[in-house]
Amino acid sequence: MVDRPTHLKRLRELLGQFPVVGLIGARQVGKTTLAKTFAAGFQGEVTHFDLENPRHLNRLEDPLFALEDLRGLVILDEIQLRPEIFPVLRVLADREDSPARFLVLGSASPGLLRQGSESLAGRIAFHDLGGLSLDEVGPERTETLWLRGGFPLSYLAASDSSSGLCRQQFIRTYLERDLSELGIQLPATTMRRFWGMLAHYHGEIWNGSELARAFGVSDKTVRGYLDTLCATFMAKRLEPWYENLAKRHVKAPKIYLADSGILHTLLGLEAREDLLGHPKVGASWEGFAIGEVADHLGARPEECFFWKLHSGAELDLLVRRGNQRRGFEVKLTSSPRVTPSMRSALEDLDLEELVVVHAGAESYPLASRIRAVALIHLREEVAPLG
Repeated sequence: MVDRPTHLKRLRELLGQFPVVGLIGARQVGKTTLAKTFAAGFQGEVTHFDLENPRHLNRLEDPLFALEDLRGLVILDEIQLRPEIFPVLRVLADREDSPARFLVLGSASPGLLRQGSESLAGRIAFHDLGGLSLDEVGPERTETLWLRGGFPLSYLAASDSSSGLCRQQFIRTYLERDLSELGIQLPATTMRRFWGMLAHYHGEIWNGSELARAFGVSDKTVRGYLDTLCATFMAKRLEPWYENLAKRHVKAPKIYLADSGILHTLLGLEAREDLLGHPKVGASWEGFAIGEVADHLGARPEECFFWKLHSGAELDLLVRRGNQRRGFEVKLTSSPRVTPSMRSALEDLDLEELVVVHAGAESYPLASRIRAVALIHLREEVAPLG
């Protein structure tokens, strides 16, 4: 078990402010474990409903009757299986001096749980739970986390082969069960083929037309496949940043698989040696490091962008919050150097500084407002967003 104090602190803050908090993330990412850990430290009564448990479902046959007299903390796990409970939570949340706070756990985005977000508008706050991070497992485990990914069962497996088997089973369960439970009617073989193909586009600019031709379907159809993977936390879009209309910017998003371990399984990579010899090793490192930087900064998805000009200048990650603009370039090397692209990004984007995150062991200045930071020293060298 790995402690996750940052997420526990955030849950305390949100439940102190909102009557309902949604803890959302992929299946098996650790939502139930985090909720139980939070409940163990909660001062008051705790009631836990697992909506995959038939007995608990029977108790919730009349949800208002089952929930209205409960006090303290009420946990509803896998809420996407019973979205009709959301209107009941609205009624309970609107009670004067409500005696209960509700923590709902879901394996789909608020957009996919639209009924919930609409019914509880202004009464619910969502917190995304991703996989394990370097801040949680320690920098000495960087290579293991990169290779295996952040799903706890995969990361904590006894061996790389056991970890790979965990991920293979996760992929199979996601395709054959999880999607249908969310009401997404897509053939498992079609989604598996698309997911595998997307792995080879990891870290690249989205080109729906190219993928559509490969599948023999419309651009809209493959966009729907991508939307499904993003809504269930299997893929991420990194949106482009553009504001200077005098320059030609790339305006399509970059696409990453959300978990490096799942990426490696879809690419058929199990051991470190397999990964280091694969053409996608640089893209894999880029996605992994960008995720670690965003997680450490506490940056929300809507605060993260990439920047790219058709002339060639680019920046892997731009993080904006208020007046802050912080730039990050990712290099799978132990000795990064300053490039003309970095200087263009520094000036064109008016960055406070540009940090080159690399795979080496040392951190040092490279130029004015440009410094190299080893990923293993990110926590000590880079301050979170204010």
